[in-house]
Amino acid sequence: MSDLQSPTVPDLVDDARRVARAVAAQGGRAVVVGGFVRDRLLGLASKDLDLEVFGIPEDDLRALLATLGRVEPVGQAFPVYKLGAIDVALPRRESKTGRGHKGFEVRGDPSMPFDEAARRRDFTINAIGWDPLTGDHLDPFGGREDLDRRLLRVVDPATFADDSLRVLRALQFAARFDLSMADETKAICRAIPLDDLPAERIWGEMEKLLLQAPRPSIGFALARDLGVVEQILLEMVPLYTCPQDAEWHPEGDVWTHTLMVIDEARRRNADLDRPRLAAIMLGAVCHDLGKPETTIHVEGRVKSPGHEAAGVPYATHLLDRLNVHTLDGFDVRAQVLGIVAEHLRPSAFHKAQATLTDGAFRRLAQKVDLELLARFARADCHGRGGTFDCSAMDWFIDRARTLGVEHRPPAPILMGRHLLELGVPPGPRMGEILRAVYELQLDSAVMTTEEAITAAREIIDARGDATPSGSG
Repeated sequence: MSDLQSPTVPDLVDDARRVARAVAAQGGRAVVVGGFVRDRLLGLASKDLDLEVFGIPEDDLRALLATLGRVEPVGQAFPVYKLGAIDVALPRRESKTGRGHKGFEVRGDPSMPFDEAARRRDFTINAIGWDPLTGDHLDPFGGREDLDRRLLRVVDPATFADDSLRVLRALQFAARFDLSMADETKAICRAIPLDDLPAERIWGEMEKLLLQAPRPSIGFALARDLGVVEQILLEMVPLYTCPQDAEWHPEGDVWTHTLMVIDEARRRNADLDRPRLAAIMLGAVCHDLGKPETTIHVEGRVKSPGHEAAGVPYATHLLDRLNVHTLDGFDVRAQVLGIVAEHLRPSAFHKAQATLTDGAFRRLAQKVDLELLARFARADCHGRGGTFDCSAMDWFIDRARTLGVEHRPPAPILMGRHLLELGVPPGPRMGEILRAVYELQLDSAVMTTEEAITAAREIIDARGDATPSGSG
């Protein structure tokens, strides 16, 4: 088996050189293109590497690659050959045939000069080539200078709008690499409608913005500047001008606060896996969507009573538009809606701790993961101007952990088989009894199986639910 089949990240350049040498021996040239070159110039690591091969016909290219390792063809519209972690392809010509990201006719052309091949790329920072044999950069559109200036600029204004997804790519690039956008590029992006993009493509770019950018707020601010919020994040538009009480939110309006919370949530939760981080980040985006509807002025103060519950329908609509449900088997949607509905609960519990029962924590754990809730509430507390005491969240999660409900509510002690043994037949009444005993369990009135069965027997005796053959 060739060592090209499963290279580690440090091996990518060496593997690219092996391919490039084989290509050069056949009279061609292999050039590293795309994100790997950009990231390398920025001093960032990349997991993937793309090679464009010039001067080798398509049939000959696949045969050549097969001498280096197992070749896996990928891609539907255009052949790309995966060799380990390296993707190898010919330079391509694209002809626009219709709206949408699939509205292209694509064909390979190994005779294309690099300048022409690079012209099809979106931004100059992504149109830089690197020869792994000579170390030379091919930079026909000034991408390296734009990287130095931290500037996001289109390659070809005439064709940029052919793929509307590029507008959303701009948002995540700006946030991930701390870039500003050239004025001409802004004007082009503002004129591009996004209504041809399917939900999965929108979410793909939003996920990169939320999970990969150190400061996602840069992308959201640019989204507002370009009119993207009005097209794909409609529920956030009313946040622009929604006021908040200056004592608790000296930073100003709800939009400003939301962007601060988004950045805090990202900064504080980098240790989470993908689905849980996505839940917290989407919770940050959605948590105050109910404020515009509920905000009132009372005796010179600004209040938003009930904004948590009011925000749930708006959050649901936003998640529907992004088609977000589960990620990697984790119910992200349920957690986002739980965060929106309950995000003030940790502080409220802390204030009421003298009289708060364990049952309150156990019942809340039925609605949302309490650790995710505490993590979000901490970001919400810090995501505003001024300095505030956010220790309530530490107390909250410590107590949840003490009760063992930081991730889920307690498992029911009483099971259906226990009721069958007591003579209760399957049906709605069995469910009622199970729920009633579980409520007792949540309040610590039932702690053992024996106590649960006793409680069930008392309910059965009071209503006469058991059949004559019951063992109870």
